[in-house]
Amino acid sequence: MRLELRVCQHCLDGDHAGHHKSTLLQDMVNCAERIEEYKHVLDLDAVHIRTVRDDEPGKPEALPVVSATIQNDQIVLNDTQLVAEGQDGHMLLYAHPDDILTVLAGNVDEISKAVNEDVTVELSDPGAKIVSQANLGANRDR
Repeated sequence: MRLELRVCQHCLDGDHAGHHKSTLLQDMVNCAERIEEYKHVLDLDAVHIRTVRDDEPGKPEALPVVSATIQNDQIVLNDTQLVAEGQDGHMLLYAHPDDILTVLAGNVDEISKAVNEDVTVELSDPGAKIVSQANLGANRDR
């Protein structure tokens, strides 16, 4: 299995988007970095974190999938997406930021169940609210 998170570097830096989106993107990157660190626990072959900028093509690093939306009758490639490739070669594409963060936080939660150390990722208030509403395993009993 492989994961690839792609985010816009300008949004991550807070240049394109408001503070809310920037903090969610940082939450995503922090979770993905933790997953990459412990990828062996989840039996992942690779975790790719790709930041894209305006002056470079937004193509994926490893998993050849790009989500798009239509804005003002034009096709626009989404700069934020998560692609998960399963053992069977099927790919799941997550383009909504809430879904991306929920999937990544769920993976961190799975790591926390398998290791005897604290792998918690401190999420922003908006990110923590999204994840708590998703009712992930670690939060279900609370």
